[in-house]
Amino acid sequence: MFSSIELTAFNDKLIALQRDILQQQRANIESGATVELDQTSVGRLSRMDAMQGQAMAKANEARLKQKLLDIQQALEKMKTDDFGYCEVCDEPINLPRLQFDPSVKCCLNCAD
Repeated sequence: MFSSIELTAFNDKLIALQRDILQQQRANIESGATVELDQTSVGRLSRMDAMQGQAMAKANEARLKQKLLDIQQALEKMKTDDFGYCEVCDEPINLPRLQFDPSVKCCLNCAD
């Protein structure tokens, strides 16, 4: 379905995305740290703000883990010539959609 040049470009983009996500994960480690419960050292509102930040960091970490999994699956599909096909209807995914995010799993119709 794709030329070797296109596949190389997709592979390079997936590897770059993977590297960016791993860097984001390393940067987010501090945001997910346990919130101190001692009110003498941290005020109640500050602690609540920290807890909200911690919850957001955990949600972001889950999203990043899923994206890494999607990237890994896309890289595996490239090896078996399944790359670029919708997982739902098995039709080819639009080239612009893949160029934007080569880790997508579905065509636009099935993504709705």
